Amino acid sequence: MNVPKIGILAAGSLLLLAACSGTPAPNATPQVPSIESIQPSAPPDSSSAEPSASATPPSASEAPAMTGAPAPVADGLCKASALKITVSGGDGAAGTIYRNLVFTNSSSAPCTIQGFPGVSYVTGDDGHQVGPAAVRVGTKGDAIKLAPGASASAPVGFVQVGNFDPAVCKPTEVRGLRVYPPQETASMFVPLAGTGCAGTPPGQQLSVKTIQNS
Repeated sequence: MNVPKIGILAAGSLLLLAACSGTPAPNATPQVPSIESIQPSAPPDSSSAEPSASATPPSASEAPAMTGAPAPVADGLCKASALKITVSGGDGAAGTIYRNLVFTNSSSAPCTIQGFPGVSYVTGDDGHQVGPAAVRVGTKGDAIKLAPGASASAPVGFVQVGNFDPAVCKPTEVRGLRVYPPQETASMFVPLAGTGCAGTPPGQQLSVKTIQNS
């Protein structure tokens, strides 16, 4: 069959035009691009996600300003653990001997002491109390600041218990004194041999005054 040349030329032109424009010719098999397989990525490193507790803290210029609790006062109350107690003096009057309990600050920081110490006789290996504790005499004194090595004292009166009725006093040998520093719940032992009343005498066997400057 004879095909007109014009038709052949027209069909050729259309194919050439399609090739140049990139448009696939009709009925041509489409080209599918190959896709490389994608491997799953490794999980993120948790150490880089958030700073750990051991991370370097921000510098002082970067850290937010914070108001903390006030610093503890250096010269707080004198505690038993910071004190050394000795006995001095020995003046007598009307059947009573007066001695001073000397409280010395044995720590490396200043402390404050004020008021009456607790004083009683003790004896035995267990240090049990003998008779009534010392009676307070006078008024509470001013607070005294003790620098390291400084001392203050409290006068203590020791009554001659031989003046009491032995049946009532029940004289008992004592090893020393149990002393509670003022405003303290811990006690200290001070060696001081003597005689106390295990009973309840008609008068005080011990008396104590407030802490005073030595």
